[in-house]
Amino acid sequence: MSTPFASAIAADNTVFTTQVNNGKYQNAQPTPANASAWGILWRYVSEQRVDATPSNGIPVMPLSASQLAALPAEQSSVIRFGHSSVYMQVAGQRWLIDPVFSQRTSPFSFIGPKRFHQPPLELSELDSIDGVIISHDHYDHLDKHSIKLLKDKVEHFVVPEGVDQHLLDWGVDSQKIQRLRWWQSANFGDLTVTATPTQHFSGRGLFDANQTLWASYVIDAPEQRIFFSGDSGYFDGFKQIGERYGPFDLTMMETGAYDKDWSAVHMTPEQTLQAHLDLKGKALMPVHNSTFDLAFHSWYEPLERISQLSEQANVQLVTPKIGEVFTVGQSQVTEAWWRVLK
Repeated sequence: MSTPFASAIAADNTVFTTQVNNGKYQNAQPTPANASAWGILWRYVSEQRVDATPSNGIPVMPLSASQLAALPAEQSSVIRFGHSSVYMQVAGQRWLIDPVFSQRTSPFSFIGPKRFHQPPLELSELDSIDGVIISHDHYDHLDKHSIKLLKDKVEHFVVPEGVDQHLLDWGVDSQKIQRLRWWQSANFGDLTVTATPTQHFSGRGLFDANQTLWASYVIDAPEQRIFFSGDSGYFDGFKQIGERYGPFDLTMMETGAYDKDWSAVHMTPEQTLQAHLDLKGKALMPVHNSTFDLAFHSWYEPLERISQLSEQANVQLVTPKIGEVFTVGQSQVTEAWWRVLK
């Protein structure tokens, strides 16, 4: 298990600093508002959609606790559990990012976007975990049910400022929680986790908009450096992160749930590719897709578009199946598995 974090250390001043106005967090640069909820609802009712959900099952490679335990400690391994939920073994430690194991991304168990597939293993099968990283408090990234099941198995929770209150409300020990603003870091033995800016928003109800911060993360281990985008629109902050922390051996980038009605807070595949280049990334793993129906595009469109764009730009794209182990730093060939399901 990892050693406790030493402290949170603020980096030097930057234009993309955390901003708070009247108790609400703001993006570093003004962003247009999303379309109204009623307007978006009307589109869901009135627009004809094509292949919003897969007609055949998403391929999932089942995992066991023994398989995870057998991963080489000297290598960095990454496994997609679905949507933006990722399991990592880095610096000999076991971490989860945005673990969402519930059937729906919703405040209710009976309504809301439902999973296309099951996770490759159940939370009950996971042994102790060194840490959990949360990008922001939206339901498809912060899952109350999962946190409550994990709280006694996890040594550290790293969250953006304000998200710690959710965890405290759900019974997580305050001594386990490290909350960060942008450009702050926490050290866990040989691993350093740094919260970096994104262009997004937060809130879980009608009256708590932007009362908690949102973040991306730099995960710095002796053997590799990894970037996780969280959710974000495209902005110049990616260049700044790349200049300060790049190059990255792997970027795990939001690629999915984009739309013209919320274009400032989610990226198109073209913008995802540009953000990866801004970050000075080597391999690109698209996440935020293939698990929930959260937009108007077909379920496979994000993967198909980023695949074509990456080929044109000569960028190494890695698209492991759900549950498939990807070893960071290796030229591992992955399949375009979604094409046989289209």
